Amino acid sequence: MRQATTLLSVDTHGQGLTEITRAVSAWVREQDMDEGLLTLFCRHTSASLIIQENAAPEVKTDILDYFARLAPEDRNAYAHDDEGPDDMPAHLRSILTGVHLSIPLIGGRLMLGTWQGIYLFEHRRAPHRRQIAAHMAGA
Repeated sequence: MRQATTLLSVDTHGQGLTEITRAVSAWVREQDMDEGLLTLFCRHTSASLIIQENAAPEVKTDILDYFARLAPEDRNAYAHDDEGPDDMPAHLRSILTGVHLSIPLIGGRLMLGTWQGIYLFEHRRAPHRRQIAAHMAGA
């Protein structure tokens, strides 16, 4: 059994989904493991990680629209707004989507489905540099 870890930096362009599948897959290939488990952890409270369809661009738009309705930016709705009206909604969206993923590695490949991609989901309006901790355990 071997282990490997790294920190991946992801620059976002503000609210939206940034696909990180290629960067994650490249790092996994460098570890030269055949079987194992990849864990990804987003080190932030206003961004999250999701696995979602990476073929139809409308999926991203629909996801953003849905979360805007689910946790709207409304200064009157929340007590916490230290960093602006998108602050508390960003925390709520992060809670709902989660900050970690586990993906099996079989035959040297991440077991993502045909149309699945790994995304960092930025919930704040401003661009940010986010960090994702990656841990591989396998052989």
